[in-house]
Amino acid sequence: MEASADLREAREDLLGRVLEFIESVRDKDGSIKYRARVREAIASGSRSVVIDYIDMINFDDELARNVIENPEELIKVFSEALTNIARTEYILFQGSLSPRFRGIPQTIAIRELRNEHIGKLVQVSGIVVKMTPPKQRMIKAMWQHISPECGEKFDQEVKSDTIERPPYCRRCGLSSGIFKLLENESLYTDHQRISIGEMPEEVPSGQMPRQAQVILEGDLVDRVRPGDKVQVVGIVRLSSVGSSSRRSRAVYEIEIYGNNIETRDKGVEEIELSEEDIDEIRKLAKDPMITRKIIASIAPAIYGHWDVKEAIALLLFGGVPKHRSDGTKIRGDVHVLIIGDPGTAKSQLLQFASKIAPRGIYTTGKGSTAAGLTAAVVRDKNTGEYYLEAGAMVLGDMGVVCIDEIDKMREDDRTAIHEALEQQTVSISKAGIHATLNARASVLAAGNPRYGRYIDDRPLIDNINLPVTILSRFDLIFVLKDQPSLEEDRQLAEHITSAHTSFEDVKAPIDPGLLRKYIIYARRNVKPKLSEEARKMIADFFVEMRRAAAENKEAPIAITARQLEALIRLTEAHARMRLSSIATEEDAAEAIRLMRTMLESVGIDIESGSLDIDTIMTGKPKSRREKMLLIEDIIKDLSGKSQTGCANVKEILSRAKEHGIEEEIAEKMLSQLLKEGILYEKAPGCYRKA
Repeated sequence: MEASADLREAREDLLGRVLEFIESVRDKDGSIKYRARVREAIASGSRSVVIDYIDMINFDDELARNVIENPEELIKVFSEALTNIARTEYILFQGSLSPRFRGIPQTIAIRELRNEHIGKLVQVSGIVVKMTPPKQRMIKAMWQHISPECGEKFDQEVKSDTIERPPYCRRCGLSSGIFKLLENESLYTDHQRISIGEMPEEVPSGQMPRQAQVILEGDLVDRVRPGDKVQVVGIVRLSSVGSSSRRSRAVYEIEIYGNNIETRDKGVEEIELSEEDIDEIRKLAKDPMITRKIIASIAPAIYGHWDVKEAIALLLFGGVPKHRSDGTKIRGDVHVLIIGDPGTAKSQLLQFASKIAPRGIYTTGKGSTAAGLTAAVVRDKNTGEYYLEAGAMVLGDMGVVCIDEIDKMREDDRTAIHEALEQQTVSISKAGIHATLNARASVLAAGNPRYGRYIDDRPLIDNINLPVTILSRFDLIFVLKDQPSLEEDRQLAEHITSAHTSFEDVKAPIDPGLLRKYIIYARRNVKPKLSEEARKMIADFFVEMRRAAAENKEAPIAITARQLEALIRLTEAHARMRLSSIATEEDAAEAIRLMRTMLESVGIDIESGSLDIDTIMTGKPKSRREKMLLIEDIIKDLSGKSQTGCANVKEILSRAKEHGIEEEIAEKMLSQLLKEGILYEKAPGCYRKA
């Protein structure tokens, strides 16, 4: 009895200390900070009050330490104190208020969670990689004791995931009879499980990212979604894996019972730069050759590929996203595609970009998880629950996603990546889960030519296994060809052999660590605007490129509004490389040069030799489109005159040849029209329009 009296007294003292803390902390305006927060919580219908840990440290070190060491008890005491205050403010207040702690000074890495943290309050940060739909968890079970002596109801607190039959009746004290669970009269709370993983930039080189399970309940449910960067405060608990009613395993997993969760969705804003870093960055930006030095610092060990390296630099710096008042937005992220012959260092360029980017993810087209590149609904093998799992595009939100072998993408990803590239979101609706996730990432992708090597006399669409709907969303597309040249081969051989014989790394003009900080500073602080001269130069280029099509309706269209927006992004990114808030004519001229290089490489109609953006945008340049229409007309005409109601393939090819279409080309067009469903084969070798 004396011991229990001492415990009650200690609890009363603790409650008094907590009430004193709540009543003593003042806001800047002199008001009682936590009374105001209690009033706000009640007014908004919330059932929790955020407690700043720094206030506890300033008030009482011992109380602050007690919250970390004995969180279960302290949370109950804080809840009682906050509820008491709520009832003094509002007499009719029903229910209770929970404390949500934030701002614990020490953040523990997920991979450092150990036995010593069990039962303690910890703060961890990471990225949400999985999430279950909300469920209802019973927190207070209502039982009815059915027996001749009794028929009373009583409640019982549920502390675990399983509901246990009461050993005896709380009313009559007897253990005999039937105990019936009254599910509709029991008390429930919202319940959700999420997995948070280490941030890509925090994973030690060569190691797998670790994950931690977090349980969210009450008003913490549905606060976050996969891809969000979060900070979690919670109690470390043990969870038995694969236990059954007959036997339990001796091995347990650590999980975190969430007390508070906040999003830290700021991308490069999160990464701190010291005053020394900022001084060094500003000094570097004054160098008149800064843009050339940055480009030369992109994968310096790789010989050549200057334009590709410049495109990667522009992608790392990025343009400025625009949000209009009507809710629409224009992306600022630059997307670059590299198509290259074997041995042209595509993968090395991607690996470098993923490492130098403030937040970079390197993956392959196949994807390493069920979520692939976008997102997926997967079933947990232990619990059987369905999870929403984020893929590379979602995990790389506000960063750079490098996709190697993009031509080997899964069909599901091909559909979803259209939205991810342009709208920068990923939508998913499966197994009762409906979600739209952010995927605001720049994409640097590499693919292999369909026939092993790039064939010059074939259009881009024939050279890579990617639909035009994906190709057209890239701002810049480069083709890396392995073409023998005595002088080039000699220089390449010298470069590679010297790298193998020298024990020193190829020195970059700017150290990779400093370049990374430079990119962070530029993306965070520099928001360039086009000067009037730059705007005029881009507009003039756009009009000039389309002049031929405007003056002659038979001429192909060389450029569209999509390339115009890409030019603006590239111009802004080039200005960011100089840390300039104004994008000048020089920036616009360099963006135009890169765009022209791309158009002359992959935007050429192979048959006519003229620039035709439809080579990329639709996969059908004007000359090819006209020939396909002619083939359709021939089939329509022959079908109408034929007794069978269809056109014989020999007659089609003969008539096509009369109009100057080679037999091989006509056969390919027939095959494509069949594939697209425009024609169908009524009888063997006999075609008709669908």
